[in-house]
Amino acid sequence: MTDRPSPTIDAPFTRLAADGRASAISRSLAVETPIAIEINGLGYAVMMATPADLVDFAHGFCLSERLIEGADDLVDAEPHATEGGVILRITLVPERQARVVERVRHRISESSCGLCGIENLEQALRPLPAVTNAATAADAAIFRAIAELRAHQPLNAETGAVHAAALCGADGAVRLAREDVGRHNAFDKLIGAMQRTGLGWDGGFALLSARCSYELVEKAVLAGCPMLVTISAPTSLAVRRAAEAGLRLIALARADAALLSTP
Repeated sequence: MTDRPSPTIDAPFTRLAADGRASAISRSLAVETPIAIEINGLGYAVMMATPADLVDFAHGFCLSERLIEGADDLVDAEPHATEGGVILRITLVPERQARVVERVRHRISESSCGLCGIENLEQALRPLPAVTNAATAADAAIFRAIAELRAHQPLNAETGAVHAAALCGADGAVRLAREDVGRHNAFDKLIGAMQRTGLGWDGGFALLSARCSYELVEKAVLAGCPMLVTISAPTSLAVRRAAEAGLRLIALARADAALLSTP
């Protein structure tokens, strides 16, 4: 990618103090920019994201969208910087073209009128496969991962404005992490990085610095994740979808306690 954009920029601010004093400072901001996704020549989606690890993002996004089954289905992913953002051109094997066309058709319908109709409702809540991998992590591993996560968030340490998604081993050690201004994007980047490098869950789990929405549950299930741990609370649909797929869900995970969702 030519002129690769930085994930941060420096911006001027005026610091206002409680005692009435004001001073000029500079602060690093997390870059949030449009990422226009093109798949096999078709405009597919525009995501607001941090322009880093975009090849990982391409792999994870396509898996989460159910466009591919594995890394071999994605031939190429090329980010191209433009004045208005980044164009992410993805090439899938010809055998996946029909899936792309079908999803583009539904996306056009969804963007024009919302999820308005039985067909679109069925698309929104498509059946999930059953989770077949087993989580072997003990409870203590959850708290170890939470304690380690901060050390794997360099972009958030600099800006205080991004989410993280981490692959944690069965012992709780953080093995891999990705960051983005969007919690969904961070998880897609992690899933994509795992797919590209051949890393598996191996009895471990995913730890996300976010609330647990149903989309994150679905991404976890489609990636074969056996256990999902989130820092904040889940929604009702997230709990329901996790139970339907057999995903072990732990939310409100803090240094001293966590909530295990019981179906």
